[in-house]
Parts: sequence; structure tokens; C-alpha cells
Amino acid sequence: MMAIYGPLQLILNVAFFIMLAHIIMSWLINFQVLNLHQPMVAQIWTGLNRLLEPIYTPIRRVLPDTHPLDLAPLVAFIVIISLRDYILPSILF
Repeated sequence: MMAIYGPLQLILNVAFFIMLAHIIMSWLINFQVLNLHQPMVAQIWTGLNRLLEPIYTPIRRVLPDTHPLDLAPLVAFIVIISLRDYILPSILF
């Protein structure tokens, strides 16, 4: 069972920290602490969006349209946390 649990835990932890970086960076961009006209910030932002958009798109199709507020990252973040901390350990042990 540890052969399955270890890699799944690692994947969920990496996804957690990537999503956390994306969420924090979106706040910093919205509050104009970071500027997308800076090349490094724009590259990181584009890379994170390309990486996470396949996760967010199916969630956005299911959720109602709350136009100024995007709830897809929040839902995905809660799913990752609950899989990582509650569901996966209870299934495998």
C-alpha cells in the first residue's frame, strides 16, 4: 500500500503548493503588488495558468457563473486538501 500512497501523496503535495503559489500570485497581481509588465512575473504567471487551466476548466463548467469572482481555484484547492489529508489516508490505511 505504501507503494501507492507515497507517489499519490507526493503528487497531491506538489499540486497543493503550485495552486497555493497561483492563488497568492493572483492576489498580489490584483492588489498591484506584482506587475505583469515585468518579464519574469509574466512568465511565471503564464506558466502557472497553463499548468492549472486544465484543472480549472471542468470545474468552471459545473459551477454557476459568478463573473467577477472565480471560484474554480477555491474548489480545486479544497478538493486537493481533502484528498490529501482525509480521503487518501482513510482509504489506504
